[in-house]
Amino acid sequence: MSETATPARRPRQGRSRRSTQLRITEIFHSLQGEARSVGRPTVFVRLTGCPLRCVYCDTAYAFHGGKLMALDEIIRRVGTRRTRLVTVTGGEPLAQPGCLELMRRLCDAGYAVSLETSGAMDISVVDRRVSRVVDIKTPGSGEVRRNLYANLGQLTPHDQVKFVLCDRRDYEWARDLVGRTGLADRCEVLFSPSHGVLDAAMLADWILGDALPVRFQIQLHKYLWGDVPGR
Repeated sequence: MSETATPARRPRQGRSRRSTQLRITEIFHSLQGEARSVGRPTVFVRLTGCPLRCVYCDTAYAFHGGKLMALDEIIRRVGTRRTRLVTVTGGEPLAQPGCLELMRRLCDAGYAVSLETSGAMDISVVDRRVSRVVDIKTPGSGEVRRNLYANLGQLTPHDQVKFVLCDRRDYEWARDLVGRTGLADRCEVLFSPSHGVLDAAMLADWILGDALPVRFQIQLHKYLWGDVPGR
């Protein structure tokens, strides 16, 4: 399979009116459901809008609507919770240029910030203090053509790469990509079963059988609260 991608529009920087307001779907306090800080109390800032349409998307309610909020108000809302962990998510957060300034200001304020991004947008513009959790799209997602493979060269041990897998074909595709690119030597690699689609125990057996250098994960929040928005 050719590792080419549809070019992603690079977020514009600067301090225009567009970069001082963001369209926000929700800001909420919950346990981190996946990735490195799983289980830890976290404030989530969910931005509205996404240019992708993955078949397993569980946040389609964030595609449209939302409320325009000034960065000062977003940061004030984050500060009402007694945690220093903040996850900026979506939708696709990097589709809004002001997301870059939000993350920079959160880092400046002393928060440990992670970004959940689709991997279809350029991550080189993100503040290096942010832990970038890049979701590489598999064939089963329906959006594999959108992967921006140049992002792989930007990853550091501070970052993580996530593969949501729908079936054996997805697993083999992800396994081969990890092996071919040496991805596990660059950052932490997460393999996750698509919830309700791929049996979690089956994926665990595949990982063990191939002795893959990856972290198996499930979406903790779905086992606690189901598909409830804002949890």
